[in-house]
Amino acid sequence: MIRLDDYRHVAPPGVVDIILRLTERVRDRRILHLSGGRFGEGPAEMLTTAVPLFQDLGVDTRWEITGGDATFYATTAALRAALEGAERVLADEALAHYVEMNRINAKKLRLDADMVIVHDVQPAPLVGHRGDGRWVWRCHFDASRAQRRVWSFFRQIINQYDAAVFSLPEFGRRLSVPQYVIHPAIDPLSEKNREIGPRDVTTILGALRVAQDKALLLQVGAFTRAQDPLGVVNAYRLVKKHYDVRLVLAGTAGDDRESLEVLADLRQAAHHDPDIVVLELPPEAHLQINALQRAATIVLQKSVRVGFQLAAAEAMWKGKPVIAGVGGGLSQQVINDVTGYVVHSVEGAAFRLRHLLNNPELIARMGAAGREHVRRAFLVTRHLMESLALLAHLTE
Repeated sequence: MIRLDDYRHVAPPGVVDIILRLTERVRDRRILHLSGGRFGEGPAEMLTTAVPLFQDLGVDTRWEITGGDATFYATTAALRAALEGAERVLADEALAHYVEMNRINAKKLRLDADMVIVHDVQPAPLVGHRGDGRWVWRCHFDASRAQRRVWSFFRQIINQYDAAVFSLPEFGRRLSVPQYVIHPAIDPLSEKNREIGPRDVTTILGALRVAQDKALLLQVGAFTRAQDPLGVVNAYRLVKKHYDVRLVLAGTAGDDRESLEVLADLRQAAHHDPDIVVLELPPEAHLQINALQRAATIVLQKSVRVGFQLAAAEAMWKGKPVIAGVGGGLSQQVINDVTGYVVHSVEGAAFRLRHLLNNPELIARMGAAGREHVRRAFLVTRHLMESLALLAHLTE
């Protein structure tokens, strides 16, 4: 089991001691986290690290998950998409069933705690069955462009909370409760981010059939238009005219029409160019992602609209410069012209790739700056410190 002291050699100096002092103020508090599942990115990945660390600090912390039937999951998926701005039709009966399933879940769960933190959409209506503790809704996505009708329904639920926490100020909406901002963070000791040696990297890439005989460009992310992998392919093609490079696109594909179409287009591109490698990986392929990011020469995250995904921070922690799009939290993670570049077009991405490939010393310098930026701003120790401060503030 990883202990807080294990982070002393990676966290900024003094941060672990600040965490220990904050813990003294909240050691008698009880915390309950509620989420829709224990696997995947977002809240599940964050809680897998955070809950054991809170317990190591002696803070009574529990993590419960909610369930439902097929209709419930279909409704929550559509509701989440609509809150992110997609066009969805949600019938009143489906929304009523969503609320009812949470009433049933409330009967099965022990909801008593000094602070209850409810993550994202699935368990949100549980606040209607709250006890005496303070309730916080933690939003892990960008709700700034939510469908008006859906937001009107959902806002009535969120206004029953004592506070809401967003990943960026611009991700929130007008609410009648106080709002706070806590950036997501990476766990430097997790399987996805821990140190692995060159020999292990070579072995893992060999199993993935990715050769290391030339400069490697990498993008990690879902095969969706929001992540713009086709734009990355077009940038690679412009660079390929001048440099012998290989492009690896690694990620997951959903079973929706858009993902299948994007994946088909990528496979067609790879069929005509052996230096384009498309890797469809399962969500739990953390060690493979770690090895790919360590093997990469330059990492791209050319998303056009995403939440606060941490692939850029993960790559920078491994000492890689990142060329990022302007979507979501990417411009917060990448410091332009210091740890990488923020670009607005395919041509801009290709120009920055060529510039870096032509200046290897700049690749190393930006990579080192990126690692220190992540150390200061995007490690789980900073997230833990801010979470403890919020707990003390809301429960004192």
